[in-house]
Amino acid sequence: MESRLFQVDAFAGRPFTGSPERIGPDGSLRKFFMLDPAITYLNHAAYGATPRPVFESFQRWQLDLERQPVDFLSRYSTERLAHARAVLADYVDTDRDNLVYVSNGTTGLNIIARSIPVGPNEEVLSSDHEHGGIDRLFRFASQKLGFTYVRREIPVPVTTHADFIDRFWGGVTERTKVILLSHFTSPTSLLFPVEEICRRARAAGILTIIDGSHVPGQFPLSLRRLDPDFYVGILHKWVCAPKGCAFLYARPSAQGLLDPLIVSWGWAPKNPGPSKFVDFHEWQGSRDVSEFLAAPDAIAFQAEYDWDTVRSQCRELALYAQREVTRITGIPPYHSTPEWAGQVVCANLPRHIGNPDDFKNRLRFEHNIEVSVDVFRDQPRIRISIQGYNTIGDVHALLAALQRLL
Repeated sequence: MESRLFQVDAFAGRPFTGSPERIGPDGSLRKFFMLDPAITYLNHAAYGATPRPVFESFQRWQLDLERQPVDFLSRYSTERLAHARAVLADYVDTDRDNLVYVSNGTTGLNIIARSIPVGPNEEVLSSDHEHGGIDRLFRFASQKLGFTYVRREIPVPVTTHADFIDRFWGGVTERTKVILLSHFTSPTSLLFPVEEICRRARAAGILTIIDGSHVPGQFPLSLRRLDPDFYVGILHKWVCAPKGCAFLYARPSAQGLLDPLIVSWGWAPKNPGPSKFVDFHEWQGSRDVSEFLAAPDAIAFQAEYDWDTVRSQCRELALYAQREVTRITGIPPYHSTPEWAGQVVCANLPRHIGNPDDFKNRLRFEHNIEVSVDVFRDQPRIRISIQGYNTIGDVHALLAALQRLL
């Protein structure tokens, strides 16, 4: 294979050779990650990847558990989890007892969906850009609780934040009791302007549930400024904590609305803590909480390596990758201005690729590239994730493979 990258210029029908030599991370962070070096890994948004120092901290906590399980779970876990919540609270700008650790975003949103005070003749307003698992959750909840689940269409390509807000808010009716909205969308990789939606909803007496699964670690987050009623964030994605690490935030005025998903000793504790919200949701019986205790180490790792700069470099490379895939296909992406984008971007693929799973597997097994390929509104799309371990060479490998396959 030639080392030089040739790309198809979809508009001129001739090779494109204008790739910059230097853009994005320089690869110096790769040594910290345990990913298979034979695979070009462009799918961090799926499950994340944990740096070795953080993973070793996680394993030390697990060894502590095995050395003295009673001490670990019964005597010290409450104090240790309180410290881990305090570190996380500082990171996302809220108070410690407004947070509880949960295993994943699905768990946190299930707690909310099973508890929200909404029923027949009332509506939960959402968008048609929500994560498939969460969309299924609220369809399920609507059948159990009797409310109407409304998926507001958000046309693509999106234009301005103001247009988005007006478009989405046009779905609010007198029956709207709850708004469910992604902060950064999973199927389309768009950063929604949820702060203004939360502000309008509070003024209208509507509860807000924000699915922020992809936001912590990818974007700065201030829950104090955003001020939703409920927010769920995942830490094993862009914060790079061990797998099974996420959090549920509840505004103090809304905490009493949430029933525990797992009823255990915290429902009527022998020794109540300062927060009923934490008592209700933190203790779920015998379970390994090592991933939660290692979350502060993930936050510290990123602080040590100037992750604000890393994020900026990754975003720059992600936007470059999106532009070049669009150049190959000639199909416009979901947005034309960068305020919608982060370290994850989507680009449309032509319909003639056939089954998206088959196309994804060809990239994986014929070209050793791990990347997300799926469908949004009957249009195949590729979702490219750029993390600090990626380089422009990874993007060039993808572009070369797409040229061959397309």
